[in-house]
Amino acid sequence: MLSKSQIGFIKSLHQKKYRKEHGIFIIEGIKSILEFVPSPYQIQSIYFLDQYQSLLSKLPANIKLFEVTSAELEKISTLQAPQGILALVSIPADTLFDKSTLKNTFSLVLDGVQDPGNLGTMIRTADWFGFKNVICSNHTVEVYNPKTVQATMGSLCRVNVSYHDLPLFLKEAGLPVFGAMLDGNSLYETEWGTEGLVVLGNEGQGVSPEVVALIDRPVTIPRVGLAESLNVAVSAAIFCADISRNFKK
Repeated sequence: MLSKSQIGFIKSLHQKKYRKEHGIFIIEGIKSILEFVPSPYQIQSIYFLDQYQSLLSKLPANIKLFEVTSAELEKISTLQAPQGILALVSIPADTLFDKSTLKNTFSLVLDGVQDPGNLGTMIRTADWFGFKNVICSNHTVEVYNPKTVQATMGSLCRVNVSYHDLPLFLKEAGLPVFGAMLDGNSLYETEWGTEGLVVLGNEGQGVSPEVVALIDRPVTIPRVGLAESLNVAVSAAIFCADISRNFKK
């Protein structure tokens, strides 16, 4: 049985300020948790229903295991329909970003994306297409938001997500800067080359003026129908697919 203090502590991690204060975030779902086990992330503890007991028997000994009731899980879960298992994971310490990892590859750059589901979906998309880095502006939603983590479906453990002063970062990167723009060149006629940064903007406002000024290769996804715009995560998937297709030639 969980104590009131344990329940209160886990529930506090639903909020960003306490995740930051304690350096811990929440993962839910057996698939996502098992993805994180062999990763560089450190799982501190797992809270689970009895049905998951056998799946956890071979976990490293340093992970604390707590069997809980359905009522207890409902109290600590961030989901309306808990998935039966929840883990607390340490947030990695900030380290100096190595810009050399951006060379000879492509990375997504997110300027002010606010929806946690969109961010999580783009991390999962980046993982699918082999993009190792997702660069975020300081105004982009927190990557450890439970909705973001849930949407990554475990891909967060394989994609490096970092936050930066975006204009400064782009100036110093020394790479071609592609940008998703309404008035850019057609995606289908774009020569991607062998490396670059692909900028996608805020859901409502698009790319900020400061970042637009640093985009040297604006690109648009040609519209055929009458929709006013595309969801930013959908746009990211289209860009990643086209880059991946051309990059392998």
